[in-house]
Amino acid sequence: MSTNEYKKHWGSIEEFEVVAGVNTQTEINASDNSRKITKENESISRRDFLKASGFSLVAASLTLSGCKNAINKAIPYLIKPESITPGVSTFYASTFFDGHDYCSILVKTTEGRPIKIEGNTLSRVSTGGTNAKVQASVLSLYDDFRIKSPLKAKQKTTWDTVDAEIISKLEELTKKGNKIVILTSSIISPSTKNVFKDFLKKYPTTEVISYDAISSSGMIEANKMTFGKEVLPTYKFNRADLIVSFGADFLGTWIAPIEFTKQYASRRTPRSKTGKANAGISKHVQFESTLSLTGSNADYRIPINPSEEGPVLLEIYNKLATRAGKKPVAVSDSKVANSQIDAGTLPDELWAKKGRALVVSGSNDVHIQILVNKINSLIGSYGATIDLGNPTYYRQGIDGKMAELIERLEKGEVKGMILYHVNPAYDYPQADRFINALAKTTLSVSFSETMDETASLVNYICPDNHFLESWNDAEPRKGSFSLGQPTIGKLFDTRQAQESLLKWTGLTGSQGGEATEGESAYYLYIKKYWEKALYPLQSGHHSFASFWTAALQNGVYEPPAAHSKSPHTFLLSDHEFSKTVSSVLSEKTEGFEYSLYESIGIGTGRHANNPWLQELPDPVSKVCWDNYLAVSYGTAKKLNLKLGDNVKINDLFELPVLIQPGQSDHTVSIALGYGRTHAGKVADHVGKNAYKLVSLQKRKNGIQRIYSGGGITFKPTGRNYIFALTQTHHTMEGRNHVRRGRLSEYAKNPYTGNEQRIEDLKHKVSLYKARVFEGHHWGLAVDLSRCTGCSACVIACTAENNVPVVGRDEVRQKRIMHWLRVDRYYSEQPVRPEVYFQPVMCMQCNHAPCENVCPVGATQNSKEGLNEMAYNRCVGTRYCMNNCPYHVRRFNWLAYSNNNKFDYNTNSELGKMVLNPDVVVRSRGVVEKCTFCVQRIQESKLVAKTENRELLDGEIKTACVQACPAGAMVFGDLNKKDSAVSKAFLDERNYFLLEELHTVPAVGYLTKIKNDEPLAKS
Repeated sequence: MSTNEYKKHWGSIEEFEVVAGVNTQTEINASDNSRKITKENESISRRDFLKASGFSLVAASLTLSGCKNAINKAIPYLIKPESITPGVSTFYASTFFDGHDYCSILVKTTEGRPIKIEGNTLSRVSTGGTNAKVQASVLSLYDDFRIKSPLKAKQKTTWDTVDAEIISKLEELTKKGNKIVILTSSIISPSTKNVFKDFLKKYPTTEVISYDAISSSGMIEANKMTFGKEVLPTYKFNRADLIVSFGADFLGTWIAPIEFTKQYASRRTPRSKTGKANAGISKHVQFESTLSLTGSNADYRIPINPSEEGPVLLEIYNKLATRAGKKPVAVSDSKVANSQIDAGTLPDELWAKKGRALVVSGSNDVHIQILVNKINSLIGSYGATIDLGNPTYYRQGIDGKMAELIERLEKGEVKGMILYHVNPAYDYPQADRFINALAKTTLSVSFSETMDETASLVNYICPDNHFLESWNDAEPRKGSFSLGQPTIGKLFDTRQAQESLLKWTGLTGSQGGEATEGESAYYLYIKKYWEKALYPLQSGHHSFASFWTAALQNGVYEPPAAHSKSPHTFLLSDHEFSKTVSSVLSEKTEGFEYSLYESIGIGTGRHANNPWLQELPDPVSKVCWDNYLAVSYGTAKKLNLKLGDNVKINDLFELPVLIQPGQSDHTVSIALGYGRTHAGKVADHVGKNAYKLVSLQKRKNGIQRIYSGGGITFKPTGRNYIFALTQTHHTMEGRNHVRRGRLSEYAKNPYTGNEQRIEDLKHKVSLYKARVFEGHHWGLAVDLSRCTGCSACVIACTAENNVPVVGRDEVRQKRIMHWLRVDRYYSEQPVRPEVYFQPVMCMQCNHAPCENVCPVGATQNSKEGLNEMAYNRCVGTRYCMNNCPYHVRRFNWLAYSNNNKFDYNTNSELGKMVLNPDVVVRSRGVVEKCTFCVQRIQESKLVAKTENRELLDGEIKTACVQACPAGAMVFGDLNKKDSAVSKAFLDERNYFLLEELHTVPAVGYLTKIKNDEPLAKS
């Protein structure tokens, strides 16, 4: 079968076995599992429900029409605030950084309430993109679990009391010469670092230690040993013709995925309307144990066990060294035999792409990172695709320092602990040691916003403001700055951590005058720092006030000629290098290995109490509300494991089994960030804490945290668990919905992979009269070659359109409410499947099947081509849902708002503050769906009308388009022939989903083109 011919796609192992004609016990049991509901979650069928209730259309109409809406009392402004105009949104430029992920953002506020976050296109770092965690962070502002006042011994107290007692104890500890430690997540704020310096001057026995929940210490220390720079470099994926990644999920979670996604996507689109392939399209090879988001997008993906990474890298290095006339590293045959992977001609390809190639590794092993550095040095990556002269500052923690801190705490050498945005009682591998050691201090203070696992152990909690209530600045990479500003007044009696430190230091922001009303001491401190350190670097503004206002409005500032070049001399001698990297090889391991990874939604666990993120299906597995033990298809067959089988792991905890295509056969994988016990009502006891499996291993440079290993055991318990698994919720009956082609064939034929469209156009016959749109005709194009499946669009749609969270049990019953879903499909065999992502929303069909069957005319097509919903007319017959071939309409089975059974953000007065007032909150019994963010369309039309001008192409961005870090979506007016969406629709790669049904959608897809250029021959 040629690559152009249609191949069956499948969304799950069960579907694969049906496609492959396998009728096994696994299939039957898994099918039963997907339908089985526990007694307490048992529900009757819709038909039985209608019988029991004597339901009829007339009865339903009478019942619903008799319902009264709740009365909401609105109090008008007596004196309207100058900055607020009711009904008109205000945007503030700010910065998101949670100690792990960075993004320059714009915050949309309505009448003083932040309700939506967008990417800041002025940023050269995040370039207008976002990810799921950034989009969801606005909801954490309205978390009921936030601490609302300072606490002493878990009891409410006053700031005056806390300040007086802490200052007294700090002075006492300093006077005695006792050690004080500020344990902090990575800090990229230059002003905050300056606050720490001032604090150290006041209390000179203080030490600042950085700690990252998921560490990059191995990379930082490898760069120090090989180049003398204890930093993370800046990577340039857009400059790489060949990318080779070993377990680095750089499109999902590794270092700076928002930045990397934009770079990567810019090199993945083939040239259109020329008949020739884009010579600049990059080739991506991924070695990994777990099928990651990045691996899903690779051109070539090779499953390996964690222990095989070192041998494969060493093989690549030795072949490159031979090419370069250097002596290879000698290794013993017994250790090399541990790897069954052959690097083949990949080293030759890397050599051929010198200066245009990039090798990265997600390992935290310093020896592996040294080996990667040497490979990149041989192929000329430094100065080309890797920039060490302008490093990034996202991760700064050194594992050895944290290990030493715990030893010092145990010995009683550290008497004071101040904890800032860290939670080692949860995410440190030896959490019990830390907990017991912390009890030996005489002063322990936490700035935590919530009563997390660590904060619950300290003497004093001085709750920090939420970042949307705070002033701050950031330097994510050398020479690139951004500002954060409050977008709402403080909701509670909290205080910014920097403000507390300044208070205890005895300094004000102006260092000479008190802050005036409305100004915080830290705000004045930041201004003073910027005036002294950054203002002199520019020449465009003649006063600091002008410079500060511009920086605050833009949200970012990059001094001219800020970037610098530095030499990249490899410091290790050949002997030292050979001795160091030989340790990456090990004797053959018995049994199974394991790999721990960071999930796209929950991440490190810091945002686990965010219900939007909990209900976000994992882009690859499509599971939400749980972590699991991922095993390969072959392993499941061998051990007779079925979907959802509970297993006991290393006698530590139980997890259900997920059969994951693409998983390495001798490796199992678990997501970190779950198993919280003090996170809040949403996250407590959801999943299990896999940080317990992180190992602490000795290296030449000290202790390091390793996120993989061998000797894991898992024993079936005989119980079975039902996943909230969404991929098989909506089926399109095996139709050719995902289309893809190969670069080599696209060069000859731009319709490669899209031949079906030519046939569809030949038979384009309809009983309907073709519609003509005299004004606007809105359309959306999705480039599948650029879409990575990251799902930022799903959370953006949730935030913009007040999509309710329904919880695990409802998702199990296929009642998830997301208006936009990202389908994930496999093809080929489960061992090494090809993976495809496809965002699916309402197609806004010109000949919509849903419209014909609605008995009350609740759904209809507008004059601008939008399929509109009149919610107050809908009586819930669900005929439209049954008639929609795309399965994009959602039914409110229950009241998801103001319902104690769904105790999420819409069941809380505080949580409801995030709701968008431009979008109605739907009630029980009505159908809802995507509307192309019609509220945004109308707003932009009114602005253009007020300014007496036409709408500009690209001026309107739906929530999904705005959020996408890859730029995979384009929205606009199809009646404008020069619009970006019109051009996309004319591309040879463009097709329409289920076009053979003649629904005439307004959403087009561009076929996925993979780089199948063979690896170079010697």
